[in-house]
Amino acid sequence: MHFELTDAQRAIQDSVGKICNRFSEDYWAGLDDVRAYPDEFVKALTDEGWLGLMIPEEYGGGGGTVSDAALVLEAITRHGAVAASAHAQMYTMGTLLRHGSTDQKARYLPRLASGELRLQAFGLTEPEAGSDTLSMRTTAVRDGDHYVINGGKIFTSRFQHSDVMMLIARTTPQEQAQHRTHGLSVFLVDLAEAGDAISVRPIKTMVNHETNQLFFDDLRVPANNLIGQEGEGFTYLLSGLNVERILVASECIGAGLWFVDRSARYAGERVVFGRAIGANQGVQFPIAQAFAQLEAASLMRWQAAAMFEAGHTKGYEANTAKLLASQASWAAANAAMDTFGGYGFAEEYGIERRFREARLFMVAPVSNNLVLAHIGQHVLGMPRTF
Repeated sequence: MHFELTDAQRAIQDSVGKICNRFSEDYWAGLDDVRAYPDEFVKALTDEGWLGLMIPEEYGGGGGTVSDAALVLEAITRHGAVAASAHAQMYTMGTLLRHGSTDQKARYLPRLASGELRLQAFGLTEPEAGSDTLSMRTTAVRDGDHYVINGGKIFTSRFQHSDVMMLIARTTPQEQAQHRTHGLSVFLVDLAEAGDAISVRPIKTMVNHETNQLFFDDLRVPANNLIGQEGEGFTYLLSGLNVERILVASECIGAGLWFVDRSARYAGERVVFGRAIGANQGVQFPIAQAFAQLEAASLMRWQAAAMFEAGHTKGYEANTAKLLASQASWAAANAAMDTFGGYGFAEEYGIERRFREARLFMVAPVSNNLVLAHIGQHVLGMPRTF
């Protein structure tokens, strides 16, 4: 086991950090005020190849690993930027690279690597099903050399800034499925070809996060855009979700360390009653506790990444990394708010914006309660809770 970053890994962090440093707190605060998408920031990441990092070199990508992508996203959030604006193109690669056809890879990967196409949207969650993915109602029915898709999705982020969407739909009615996880299929949807068959309702949230409710009305998708075998999509989906958990954990770790850095510095500079507030255990200890939690979460993140890269598909490590990292980041956010006091609520310090962002990952992309239920049932062998 190696617990130190290599020179190459540090170079990744440094390079991404230099990009982030070009976008000040004023840039992010300004976008937050008007709920705008960070087009310039995403373009900078794209132009320097970071969003194509996980695409193999033979298709024009960086040929990087999940661990490399984790370093990128951690660096983004540690420098105060918003990684959620761009992370989907990395985590959807888990499904496409492991289960996509040679033709699909040849058609899409070079254009994704070059930035000609953006794969930032992932249609999974539905209004009625929520986290109960297997109860989704969106259907895909074969019609000649196409599938016709009807239904809808919710919380589909970055749809308005994507050219391609990964979409999961039911190709076998639930009551006819061979087993509970059978009957779902994954598709690549060309949004330019979809046209009016997809309608969109933007959803305003407490953070600046471009997310939407989608409605599909006889959406026709070519059959050769089906990933893998019909009906086996849930298994393929796990490849992408495990990567998603690892990368979101990395975002949380970076954001948590940003809070720790800001809090520790401010606690050493802010003088009240004749002494720096950091000399008080009530201020110092929560910051130190959050830092320790972040370090522990980071180790689980690296274990999850190593296991994925070794070909493991079970999600305990990836889900646990997300659980621990989101909790540690939230602890750091609260410690920062307590440290800054009233100034933490002032927009000029940036704490309140990132405080709101930190809360999201306690419930997304999977609720921490569902992670605990997974551990209780599938790891500890206790009765099913849902």
